[in-house]
Amino acid sequence: MKPSFLIDTDTASDDAVALIMALRSSQVRVLAITTVAGNVAVQQSTRNALYTAELCGADVPVFMGAEKPLNRPHQSAHWFHGRDGLGDHGYPTPKKAFEKVHAVDAIVSTIESNPGLVLVTLGPLTNIALALQRNPGIASKVGRCVIMGGAPCCEGNVTPAAEYNIWCDPEAARIVLRSGLPLELVGWHLCRGEAALNPDEIKHVLSFGTPQARFAIECNSRAQEAYFEQTGEHGISLPDPVAMAIALDPMIVTQQSEHYVDVETTSELTLGMTVVDRLNVAANERNRAVWSSVLERGKKAKIYWTIDNMRWKQALYAALK
Repeated sequence: MKPSFLIDTDTASDDAVALIMALRSSQVRVLAITTVAGNVAVQQSTRNALYTAELCGADVPVFMGAEKPLNRPHQSAHWFHGRDGLGDHGYPTPKKAFEKVHAVDAIVSTIESNPGLVLVTLGPLTNIALALQRNPGIASKVGRCVIMGGAPCCEGNVTPAAEYNIWCDPEAARIVLRSGLPLELVGWHLCRGEAALNPDEIKHVLSFGTPQARFAIECNSRAQEAYFEQTGEHGISLPDPVAMAIALDPMIVTQQSEHYVDVETTSELTLGMTVVDRLNVAANERNRAVWSSVLERGKKAKIYWTIDNMRWKQALYAALK
């Protein structure tokens, strides 16, 4: 029986490519897509998810979720993805409407009725935190929880310390990390350097000539410019498709370890930072008091440090051909 996927997304350019990978895979069944405010407003995210599903000829229900983080105003990433999240190319309005049920209700009911499913999160964790607050028991019914988020080893992409998805709603991230979910953290670092699509690889994707390949490159046009402005690296970085590739094929990961993780929620300097207990010192006498909530309620997350870049790109190419 095929693994079942539930995907939570703030659908912008790289999220859309990740959705294509899941929706065009013959190896999994996508039960539902839920949308959240993040890179763009939740209404735009929902429209983008519906458009992407339509492009794939996929009949998957899309549920609209939280309009803002738990305790903070919503801060979008228009500067990186364009105002519509897809590079502002004027894509047509999708034909299908989103479902009437709220995303949080859909998350709870889908997990309850499909124990063992794979939960893949591609945006801020607001919907997942709200679902866990409503029904904490769903954490034990998820088979894998693959999170695109965090900067466990290095600099962030929105502040010096934090990656956008975690920074956007750090309180939600903290709830999820302490929930007992079987967490797999796919940090921003995994889409950089050799993992990014270089100019020759971009041409290679365009040579496929499919609508999905053209869309994958075109909708990331603004993101490609922003990535160069941010890092000085040429190419398209695709954090969400890397996370989806790992969800589809865990063998892409070449180095991993398990650690307690917490998120900073109060510091002006390091808000949203993913703090990884890489040397396993959280339980010693110097740190135990600060880490007590994580030690008592959370469980160690799998942290992915390196991937097989060729294998990840082959997975992407297969989805776009």
